[in-house]
Amino acid sequence: MIIDFICKGPIRSHMAIDPESFDKPVEDYDFANLSNAESLIDQMANAGGFTATKLAYARDILKDMRKQIDEVQGDANLVTNWLSFPACLCATGTRGFFVEAVKTKMFNVLSTTCGMLDHDIARAYKHYYHGAFELDDIELGEHQLMRLGNVIVPNASYGEIIEAVVMPVLEEIRDDRLRETGKEGAEAWIGFGSIHLVWELGKRIGTPDSLIYWAYKNKIPVCIPGITDGSIGAQLFMFRQKYRDFHIDTLADEQVMSDLTWDVEKSNALMIGGGISKHHVIWWNQYRGGLDSAIYITTAPEHDGSLSGARLKEAISWGKMRPEAPNVCVEGDASVLLPLLGADLFGGA
Repeated sequence: MIIDFICKGPIRSHMAIDPESFDKPVEDYDFANLSNAESLIDQMANAGGFTATKLAYARDILKDMRKQIDEVQGDANLVTNWLSFPACLCATGTRGFFVEAVKTKMFNVLSTTCGMLDHDIARAYKHYYHGAFELDDIELGEHQLMRLGNVIVPNASYGEIIEAVVMPVLEEIRDDRLRETGKEGAEAWIGFGSIHLVWELGKRIGTPDSLIYWAYKNKIPVCIPGITDGSIGAQLFMFRQKYRDFHIDTLADEQVMSDLTWDVEKSNALMIGGGISKHHVIWWNQYRGGLDSAIYITTAPEHDGSLSGARLKEAISWGKMRPEAPNVCVEGDASVLLPLLGADLFGGA
């Protein structure tokens, strides 16, 4: 039956085509009249052609998201702007987009992976370096140089510095937690999830150019569902070998997500890449009938059925995005697209 269904021909859209509705002409770029990122993206909207048009629409949705959250002064009980992204971008200068997004409070809840903590903390103390995709990985490994795409991460700038910095801080966090709760053992850690861990790390070792610093300063929840999957996760595991009652209460994070979702008036999202970070956003939003608007940036194809490749319209069938929600999927490299959007959203005149 499935084969018969597929072979019957193309699936027709429910949208009725009105030939008279195609009334906006394609316009060439006028480079002489470009003055800033905003004017470039404005011209993208008029130029037509593939991803440029999608990027311009994404910019418009983002500006509306910012307007909504500014009008309620960031009150997460009224408007929740979600931001999800993979850790790899924090190994590049694109981290600056996320830092600015949290610093300016345009987004008031984040979903990401453990690697974000790894790179954010490591780069607060050491540098990563420019490399190339074509380098010999065997030779790099012999020199204790790790390659992340075309970024070089020396082990001294990653594992070594994280081990040296984080373990003493965990001791401080434990001492303060036991004193503040007045409890001993596992009970002291009830309610202490990845969100609270990020704030504690941001308070103690965050720097003004780091994401965790601004998350702590602005008390913006950063949920890391896969908190054990990274170098920081390894530090947490080793810390637990010393203090067997220590744990991260991941269900406390879920309570925060629940509280942010159920009764909020408007819920919007910018999601970069798929995986657990994206899914956590759309999963919780199904309980309120779906997102009110969404932008998704991905390089993944749809044909393999993966969440990374799934377009936003698929989320409608699951109740994770409302049918009337403004939305767009922008296919492309986030390290190119986010700086363009950031220059418009956060840049000066």
